[in-house]
Amino acid sequence: MPETESESASWEYTLYIPNDVRAVTVSRRTLRLILTMHGLIRLVDVAELLAAELASNAVRHTKGPAALRVRWAAGVLRIGAWDADPEPPEPPGKLEEITEAEEGRGLALVRACADVWGWQPLAREGNRGKFVWCELAAA
Repeated sequence: MPETESESASWEYTLYIPNDVRAVTVSRRTLRLILTMHGLIRLVDVAELLAAELASNAVRHTKGPAALRVRWAAGVLRIGAWDADPEPPEPPGKLEEITEAEEGRGLALVRACADVWGWQPLAREGNRGKFVWCELAAA
């Protein structure tokens, strides 16, 4: 399928979210709207899952502010969540070993569904923290 103009143009959105579990739903719905408006509806379902896991971790495991960043460049969608806790995320377990667990599946799902993922220390507006991200290629 030929690339449309909206798919070839680079863009980035940042949604600042409070430390509130309702922010996860707001993040998912905002991401769905962004991708739909940019003609990337085929990425919505997986991207929503990934964004929900990243935003949920940022809200549930920290006490400070958070942000969801979505960027499209060169045919790759990058979704990331910044939070105010500088500690690295717990390494994801093997998905097949934690399917029955009530918690701790988030990064395992991210690792299983994304093309690549990672994290890095990051400061934002004078606050130290971390940025956990993942990428989905359009193809």
